[in-house]
Amino acid sequence: MVTSSGAPTEPADFRAAVASLHAARIRPEIEVGPIRPPQRLAPYSYAVGAEVRTGDDTDEIPVDSTGSSFGRLILLYDPAGQDAWNGTMRLVAYVQAEVEAALAMDPLLPEVAWSWLSDALGVPPGKTASEPDVSSSGRSIEVTALGGTVTSTTSVRYGDIAGPPRAHQLELRASWTATGPELAGHLEAFCDVLSSASGLPPVGVTELGPA
Repeated sequence: MVTSSGAPTEPADFRAAVASLHAARIRPEIEVGPIRPPQRLAPYSYAVGAEVRTGDDTDEIPVDSTGSSFGRLILLYDPAGQDAWNGTMRLVAYVQAEVEAALAMDPLLPEVAWSWLSDALGVPPGKTASEPDVSSSGRSIEVTALGGTVTSTTSVRYGDIAGPPRAHQLELRASWTATGPELAGHLEAFCDVLSSASGLPPVGVTELGPA
């Protein structure tokens, strides 16, 4: 099994896909970097970690994080294809974010969180097959076989443990098949979801600080 970074000996489509991920345009509040991909899921794999940064963060991109908002995007490539993928390239996404209590208690939160992903990828609700749709950012991204889950949890701390008495977390797990090796838009869409989950304002909008 090959865990890869786009070396010259690897398939051209896989190398092109890895290179395109590095060409993605990411907003400055989100730090993205390569991480170790999972093993034995596909002949070739590559992964990036993403985290919403604060002024106290270090420069390290962790595989897992105790920060408020982070995620992973994994590229799986099988030149022979897999029936469940309906293609040769599968992207697997994971996002975790702390959310405010009011949002966590909203019964529509799972639907809202899923709409962040479907809008970012340009896949209308209920659609699974690919047509070149335009995503929420204006990108044209071709996606097929999109599926996933959204989970909202509440943790209550007791005794001598640091942190707020209650914490609310949102987790989104999803996967979809890319119809070609141009994946920059897919990573940008993934970061759009992370931005929405973390409560970042839209690009170009400035939040006013306290008076």
